[in-house]
Amino acid sequence: MLQVMLKNFKGVLVSDFYAAYDSIQCPQQKCLIHLIRDLNDDVLKHPYDSELKRLALAFAVLLKPMVETIDRYGLKSHYLKKHLSSVERFYRQVLGTNLQSEIAVKITNRLEKNRDKLFTFLRYDGVPWNNNNAEHAVKPFAALRHVIGGVTTEKGVREYLVLLSICETCKYMGLDFLDFLRSGEKDISAFAENQRGRSRRTSIGTPGASPGDGPDRE
Repeated sequence: MLQVMLKNFKGVLVSDFYAAYDSIQCPQQKCLIHLIRDLNDDVLKHPYDSELKRLALAFAVLLKPMVETIDRYGLKSHYLKKHLSSVERFYRQVLGTNLQSEIAVKITNRLEKNRDKLFTFLRYDGVPWNNNNAEHAVKPFAALRHVIGGVTTEKGVREYLVLLSICETCKYMGLDFLDFLRSGEKDISAFAENQRGRSRRTSIGTPGASPGDGPDRE
């Protein structure tokens, strides 16, 4: 199914570590939140494993400045690519360490296996370092199964997915879903621009205000 659905995909695929995605021939970014969660779980399960702790800490130290850069400048490769040297240094240190801990070796192997898919976001504009948006967007569809309490038709699912896609797009663009449906507009971007223009006109034409208004001066 993945091969058929993504056969013409030319962008960067952001996903979790489900092995089926590895067969897709395109640049990929693995969700680092999934990786951090797995590291944290391993540390909790093996609290006395010093090698594991050092490895988890080193990864956190590597990632923290990247997230800070994103918070400040957004997902812009112009600012993010400076961290590529830190990634290379991290891998030299990790692969150059003779580990004895079985779980630490397992994580190191995982890091090496996915080396070309963990920090792809540093080289592209607009590519997130996690797949939170996708997981958030699919939750309403997962909830639908509990609402209908049974089977549905393919036609019903397709129609629901179209509405869900429009709803989520409106949400991310700060638009009201019902207002868009009532407007009769079919282009969300055009609707958004119209809303922004209306907001500007309303602001300019606020009753009781004028460019010369202000405190009286003697």
